[in-house]
Amino acid sequence: MKKDYAEYLLRETKEKYNLIAEEFARYREKPWPEAKFLVDEYAIPGERILDLGCGVGQWYEFFNKKEVDYTGADFSEKLIEIAKIKYSKAKFKVTNVINLPFPDNYFDKVYAIALFHHIPSKEFQTQLLKEIKRVLKPDGLLILTVWNLWQKWRTRKIIFKFGLLKILGKSKLDFGDILMDWQGMKNCYFHCFTKKKLLKLIREINFNLIKDGEFLVGAERKFTPRLSNSNFYIIAQKTIADKGR
Repeated sequence: MKKDYAEYLLRETKEKYNLIAEEFARYREKPWPEAKFLVDEYAIPGERILDLGCGVGQWYEFFNKKEVDYTGADFSEKLIEIAKIKYSKAKFKVTNVINLPFPDNYFDKVYAIALFHHIPSKEFQTQLLKEIKRVLKPDGLLILTVWNLWQKWRTRKIIFKFGLLKILGKSKLDFGDILMDWQGMKNCYFHCFTKKKLLKLIREINFNLIKDGEFLVGAERKFTPRLSNSNFYIIAQKTIADKGR
């Protein structure tokens, strides 16, 4: 994907979230209980934690109970406005998500929950991971999740459609990229990661892989299991040898 088109997609995604901010705040009023283990098991009281792509700050509810030094960051001005109203005691910042405005070796943990699939092009995905690595302390952890968009036949059909357009030379997107309607947003950009591809990218940045897995959101719906949504998660560590990078 050409860089100027990737930049356009990032701008479009930001503006779309600005447009649906109030609706999104209702839809994401609470954090996913199925992913609470990522906070319970890895956030330690007193640590400095970055919630990157924080949306309306819904994950602050979990982090606040762990008594961490929390910072929420998002590229959507409207989402951050809502977050500041909802959680007035927390720190929130509008941020360019691929050029982080934080010092080197600053955070103990960086959480990127359901953010990474909105980042277009391998260049920008790599840049974001390098930025996360830079702001992490040596031995600090990245906790990252993405939607498993390969899970459902409806989205697989969209993936195959855009893959065919790419083969025919009729799409500026990369393989694995799609545009689909979501939460009132038309032609919203997503990259459809497989776990294998996600792990490969993490290793290319020389993170030390600690753990990976999958969790379902909505799995508690006893009578509608098909409505549950699969998410991949990665726990990766910045090594001491990478201090200052």
